Amino acid sequence: MKKLNVAKKDACMACKECEAACSEAFYKEFNEDYSCIHIEVKKDGETPKPVVCVQCGKCAKACPEEAITQNAKGVYTINKKKCVGCGKCAEACPFGVIVKKEDKVSKCIACGICVKACPMEVLEIKEA
Repeated sequence: MKKLNVAKKDACMACKECEAACSEAFYKEFNEDYSCIHIEVKKDGETPKPVVCVQCGKCAKACPEEAITQNAKGVYTINKKKCVGCGKCAEACPFGVIVKKEDKVSKCIACGICVKACPMEVLEIKEA
């Protein structure tokens, strides 16, 4: 299974380069709300914590149109032709990393754009 992984949890500086790369790839603008990866703050109120899609499939189970399926590499992808933009997948995501902007929905496809953008090498694409 191919997925995005947080390799160096403590190295994140919250620079948000990963968020910028992701939102620009999907929506052609930097807006952290349009990124499929989020940098949150740990319970201590200071330490950044990258939150990524773990390819759990809860989004696929919630989709009434069956627009989300798992490919041969284990990555859940959205079929844009079947997706009606209802947002049920975003509601079901336990990590809050599915983006809904108007009638367009996007999720992590383990493309690696955020990995390349991270100056601290916090992220990696992993074959599990």
